[in-house]
Amino acid sequence: MYQFYKVNILNKNYPKTKKGKKLLIINHISNKNTANYFPYFMVFVLISCIYFSTTSCHSGKTKKVVRDTSITYHTSYNNLFLDSIQLQSFIDSNPDFQKFTAQYNDFYKQRNFEYAWFDSSGLAEQAANFMNLLNNSINHLHDSSLYNKKLNELYNEIIQHKEKVSTQKILKTELLLTGQFFAYAAQNYKGSDIDASSLGWFIPRKKVNLTALLDSTIKYKNGAAYIPLNNQYNLLENYLEKYISLQKIYPNDSLPYPNQLLKLHQNNSLIPAIKDRLFLLGDLLLNDSTSLYDSSLLSAVKHFQKRMGLLEDGVIGRNMIEQLNVPIAVRIRQILINLERVRWMPAEIDSNYIIVNIPEYKLHVYQNGKELFNMNVIVGKTTNNTVIFNGKLKYIVFSPYWNVPPSIVQKEIIPGMKKDPNYLAKNNMEITGTSNGLPVVRQKPGPKNSLGLVKFLFPNNFDIYLHDTPNHDLFDATTRTFSHGCIRISNPKKFAQYLLRSDTASVFTDKVIDSLMHLNKEKWVTLPEPLPVYIVYFTAWVDNKGQLNFRKDIYGHDAKMEEKLFTKEEKN
Repeated sequence: MYQFYKVNILNKNYPKTKKGKKLLIINHISNKNTANYFPYFMVFVLISCIYFSTTSCHSGKTKKVVRDTSITYHTSYNNLFLDSIQLQSFIDSNPDFQKFTAQYNDFYKQRNFEYAWFDSSGLAEQAANFMNLLNNSINHLHDSSLYNKKLNELYNEIIQHKEKVSTQKILKTELLLTGQFFAYAAQNYKGSDIDASSLGWFIPRKKVNLTALLDSTIKYKNGAAYIPLNNQYNLLENYLEKYISLQKIYPNDSLPYPNQLLKLHQNNSLIPAIKDRLFLLGDLLLNDSTSLYDSSLLSAVKHFQKRMGLLEDGVIGRNMIEQLNVPIAVRIRQILINLERVRWMPAEIDSNYIIVNIPEYKLHVYQNGKELFNMNVIVGKTTNNTVIFNGKLKYIVFSPYWNVPPSIVQKEIIPGMKKDPNYLAKNNMEITGTSNGLPVVRQKPGPKNSLGLVKFLFPNNFDIYLHDTPNHDLFDATTRTFSHGCIRISNPKKFAQYLLRSDTASVFTDKVIDSLMHLNKEKWVTLPEPLPVYIVYFTAWVDNKGQLNFRKDIYGHDAKMEEKLFTKEEKN
């Protein structure tokens, strides 16, 4: 589904006629001339000019960057600005970044000194993406030189206390992120002669006209000599082209909702219009003008329902019509927004890894680069979002205790104890101490434990982990946002067996795992090899069967990105 690919440079002879035309047209997600210089579903190939000595970056000429005064509070991708005095003061007081003085000035000049990593609502999405990518690189490459203690401290402080952080700390974090971005590029590409204009491609600086953006996508599709093996990006971008063409012929009107559910063998006047749309979208292979719901339409309906994350029952109802009525222009923007996210994904370093796609409510297990199996998951409520990040799965905890959070102790446990003296015993709980005037409560192992019979830990700052649940009925729902942020998985035993597969024949047999899941005291098992886990947020992607999938923007991340990326007239 979301396979990662390493970079393969196919041709190092950069065509002279293209010289000086890197990063043309629009500093944004679908500039194909730019896109072909940078692999997206991988570690940034931030600066091809560092890697290839024949490009204009090393031609002996200094490219003058002109301040882009067209970027204002009204046109900017962002709405926070700094000034050149603040920038110079930061550089003067941070010797480690002084070698990037020219890059700092060029980078912020081309943004008209607009912030890159923050807006008025706080950290921008790309800040979290970059920190995840940076930490992933540090962990995989065992390279502590990329670790910036001050940046990590400020970043964590802003995440935990974003409303209480001073503007001075925000400014410092902004400039530390930029400096670390330069350092990351220099470390990965063996040099510090960074073309700062390239970074604007990763961090949009101005709202764009969608029509011009799409025009540049087509115009520069095959314009580069360096073709990265970026399967997901290329597949998604191919669908973007198809949808650009589809927009010209797909109906603009909305289908009415049927008065009754439409099923196999029924006749209905709405059927021909449904067939037309499914045919145009590629779900129906052969179209006809009859009003009969036949077996061909049934297959097409189920195919469409699967791509949209709907219940695959072959029944045409309100939910399906709602998805058929989504304008193609909206789908195009959805693809563009997800292409924007793809570039921040790390390179494939391990061929075995786990991906949890939040809007899809799925966990995917990859072995040797191919999907081995997947399972349904439950993610955080809209008020308790599951955090997007990556880490290393290191531990399995069988028969876990559940340490009840203080907020739940205060709101639920204490009132319950006052009403019923046997409340703790009935819920298999016990008090283990006190903290800040509250009892420290934990739920003992057992079938009713809120974490189920097993949990899977990948240490992180967000206290997010995978776990079982006593309420497996919830996995049958099509919308599964029920947790407080952690991720509940539908088949924890199968997942445990996979993680312990090297020892299942001799040590962790099926019988042993069953017994471990039913102990009176929790049992920790350290994995022989930590496994990468990526918690991602894709509402549009191409699956391993080549089918374009869409999902609802359950946390509103797409809406926030769209507000920043596109001009108002293009969204209407």
